[in-house]
Order: sequence, then C-alpha cells, then structure tokens
Amino acid sequence: MQQTAKRVLDVGLALVGLLVTLPLSLGIALAIRRDGPGSILFRQVRVGQHGRPFRLVKFRTMVPDAERQWHAPESPDALVGYVFQDDGDGRITRVGRWLRRTSLDELPNLWNVLVGDMSLVGPRPEVPEIVALYDDEMRQRLAVKPGITGLAQVSGRGALSTLDAIRFDLEYCRRWSLGRDLSILCRTVGSVARRDGAM
Repeated sequence: MQQTAKRVLDVGLALVGLLVTLPLSLGIALAIRRDGPGSILFRQVRVGQHGRPFRLVKFRTMVPDAERQWHAPESPDALVGYVFQDDGDGRITRVGRWLRRTSLDELPNLWNVLVGDMSLVGPRPEVPEIVALYDDEMRQRLAVKPGITGLAQVSGRGALSTLDAIRFDLEYCRRWSLGRDLSILCRTVGSVARRDGAM
C-alpha cells in the first residue's frame, strides 16, 4: 500500500513539477546554448533498481567531452575518500557551475521519475563503473528505485565521499517509509535553499 502511494506521489509531483518549471527550463536551455557548444541535455547510463541500467537525463553542466576526461576509481578501497563532485573541476562550464549550486541541473530528472526509472526520494543513481566496485552490502542500495533526493542529499550532498553517501543510502533502504520520504522532501527544500554541500 505504501509503495503504491509512493508511486502516486512520484507521478503527481513530477508531472506538476515539469509543467510549473517549463518556463524556467526553457530559460536554462537558452543559457546553456549561449554559453558554448554542446547539447543542452546530458544523458548518461546509470544503474537503477535491482541493477537495471537506465539513461539519466539532466541539464548539461560540463564541457562536451567531459566523460572522456573522467577517471573512475579502480578499487573498492578508493571509494573511502572518493568524491564524485569537485567544486574546482575545470570541466564545469560557467552556466553549469550556477546550475549545480542551485540544483537546477536536475530538473530533467523529473522525466525519469515520470517514466518510472526513478523516484522523488531514494539513493542517487550511480554510474556502472562505481557499482562494479560494490560489495554485497553496498549492493543493497539497489533494492529500491534511485531518487532525485535522498537521505545522503540532505546530510551533506556533494561534500560526502562516495562511501559515506552509500552508508546513508543503506540506512534509508533499511528504514524506508512514506513518512520518511515526505520528511526528506521537506528537508530537501531547506537544503537546496541553503545550498548545503552544493558543487
């Protein structure tokens, strides 16, 4: 019953969010286009619930060849201090830096929620290269749909190491409830407004 209510909440809020933010999204698209070459949207394969891959969509915040310049961690031990986002990353564009600080780059994630790849609340979807380093316990975070926001996002966001974020995600999976999702959504509003851990 709670899972059904969660899906109804996801679809309702995602649809409203996409419609309400349409003028803002059009303005963002224009700003990205004027900022330099490259596509407006960024699409990347991420790992979803039960390990199923899907294509995440968000506003592009980096230079067009950014993925070729990225070096994935090579061992599970590397996840201890590994931080996926770096405020000093030279690949981030001028408009992209603002989008990340305001979290507006993630507005297109609402489409992923609408089609069922993601939920509003859950662990952030990870790239396959990092999921390949998970041990059995870490893989438990794949038991639920990934989310736009989650316990890790309201507990430090980009300032957390990958391993710390996984620990928050595992806690969320073990103690999930619809009431906790609503609490995280409310905390997300404050976290985004304060730009806590935004990079």
